[in-house]
Amino acid sequence: MSHPRPDLVPDPGLSREKMEALQREIASAAVFEDDFAFDPDAISSPLEATACAGEPPVVAGVDQSFLTNEDGDQDRALSAVVAMRGGEVVERVHAVTPLEIPYIPGLLSFREGGPILAALEELTVEPDLLLFDGNGRIHFRQAGIATHMGVVRDVPSIGVAKSLLCGTPREETDDLPEGARIPIDANSRIDAPGGTCIGYAVQTRQYGSPNRYINPVYVSSGHRVGPETATDIVLELTSSYKLPEPIRLADRYADEAKTSLDG
Repeated sequence: MSHPRPDLVPDPGLSREKMEALQREIASAAVFEDDFAFDPDAISSPLEATACAGEPPVVAGVDQSFLTNEDGDQDRALSAVVAMRGGEVVERVHAVTPLEIPYIPGLLSFREGGPILAALEELTVEPDLLLFDGNGRIHFRQAGIATHMGVVRDVPSIGVAKSLLCGTPREETDDLPEGARIPIDANSRIDAPGGTCIGYAVQTRQYGSPNRYINPVYVSSGHRVGPETATDIVLELTSSYKLPEPIRLADRYADEAKTSLDG
């Protein structure tokens, strides 16, 4: 995979001011609406059922694990990518690279973006869509890791986060029924007009019990996928677990690869 926007590749050596300025440039370059060639209705179609239809797109889930040094400090990222087509895994790759800066809220892509790009370089298939364990437009400067990586690679991308970084849900998000989606609006903490829908709280799974409930995930456009379509795709790719399968399998693969290295 090439870098159509090498000028926007995250540089952990930048000052915080320059990082934030770069994120605003990324947000300006991002497309927060549908702009892709694949058929989203075929995204999880079985391969054997596509003889008379379009071939299912390749969807790659991206997740990270971390390795520690002798002092117990995280010093390397293990970036894992699992590519799927028609519900089947077609490739798994990973890369291990140094971590150059600590975690800073809102600047995750400068810590993890380089390692992720290194892992994507290992793929032999070309993804039609990237799913990230992290945010897209639900971000202070509308440029979470899914947006940053999507723009750099110019690949349609979606962010799926486990907690809400910023923005205001239009309704209560506790104990939602499975399949529910609640718009998340921009507020004063975000570089977007107030009331702009920047994503959705999405209830991918729910217990059938009144005594406990599963929290929603927070889905947002990364690049070239609108928020409604992003939500539809995440729900389509979710089966028995809270996270969509490409991300869930990338998380599991990251742990497997980390265990093999630790051993």
